[in-house]
Amino acid sequence: MTKPYRIALVFGGRSGEHEVSLSSARSFLAAVDHKRFDVLQIGITLSGRWFTGPNILEQLADRARLGTVPGESLPEEWVGLTPVAPLPEPRDIPRPPGRTHPLTEVDVVFNLVHGSYGEDGCLQGLFELVDVPYVGAGVAGSAAAMDKLLAKAVLRDAGLEVGDFEPVLRHELENDRRAVIDRLEARLPYPMFVKPANLGSSVGVRKAEDRRRLGAALDCAAAFDRRIIVERAVVGDEIECAVLGNDAPRASVAGEIRPANEFYDYDAKYVDDSELLIPAPCLDESGQAEVRRLALAAFRALDIAGMARIDFFRERSTGRFIVNEVNTLPGFTPISMYPKLWVADGLEYNELVASLVELALERHADRRRNLHRHR
Repeated sequence: MTKPYRIALVFGGRSGEHEVSLSSARSFLAAVDHKRFDVLQIGITLSGRWFTGPNILEQLADRARLGTVPGESLPEEWVGLTPVAPLPEPRDIPRPPGRTHPLTEVDVVFNLVHGSYGEDGCLQGLFELVDVPYVGAGVAGSAAAMDKLLAKAVLRDAGLEVGDFEPVLRHELENDRRAVIDRLEARLPYPMFVKPANLGSSVGVRKAEDRRRLGAALDCAAAFDRRIIVERAVVGDEIECAVLGNDAPRASVAGEIRPANEFYDYDAKYVDDSELLIPAPCLDESGQAEVRRLALAAFRALDIAGMARIDFFRERSTGRFIVNEVNTLPGFTPISMYPKLWVADGLEYNELVASLVELALERHADRRRNLHRHR
């Protein structure tokens, strides 16, 4: 039997998707083959402290349920855990006794920190400084895909269809609220969707049908980010496609989302019973092929590696496929579309994990070919 991969599973974090990350980690630990993958759990509290230990997931979940801010309590209240310091030094540098580094003894990092400080290039930059292989997109691809305003500009420049949108800065809203709302009403029809530019899982997203609701939606989004995106609502089918690979990626069968609520908000994703239909009933064979083509084009345009879930609308009035979002760290919860799409394509959960680990090692080996000095 071959030696199992040693994986550092990193979860939690400081974003509004902390609990989503814990759910993804719980699902991963329940489904992964522990004979094939030796998993080191590393949890990041809401205040940014790093711990390792066999019950870190349960302790983070308990504090999330209580509504407390983990990490602000005294260290002795974290039972059986070891604080760790994620130093930004290459892992092969000798360290003095007692100086613990959580990433020194692993083959690869599997990052499940969704949202800010985890999906946006921050942790990816740390992993590169440490020179450890990690699953998923690099710094630039993670940052570009996470920022909805930047992603739409890149995708549009690559010739992909994106919906009409307008950017808003928090300071504009605070300095001249009426002018911002007047500008939005002049450029976009109701209803509009208002989102923080740098967040996922539909956190902070609201639908606005009139001026009053638009103001409230802007305030909600501004609480999460200084950059806000306001989009024209697209009436159509919601379609998702999974992509796996590095320089030669492949796309899965496309699935369809039928939200339990008015739109696919946080509760529809994680609480209520939305329908995930695979393959998408709304697509014929040519529609499936077109979604796969567009998903691969979006993946390459943003220079993503490892994995991504590409979300589309098929606009009912025109039949156009419009790219909605590109998710470089899709959920791994029991109801998440990314693993479900690959299972439907014949790639079981543990084979998917193995593929992602191997892609991370491949990408790391390719990165190490780069010269860092002239001579």
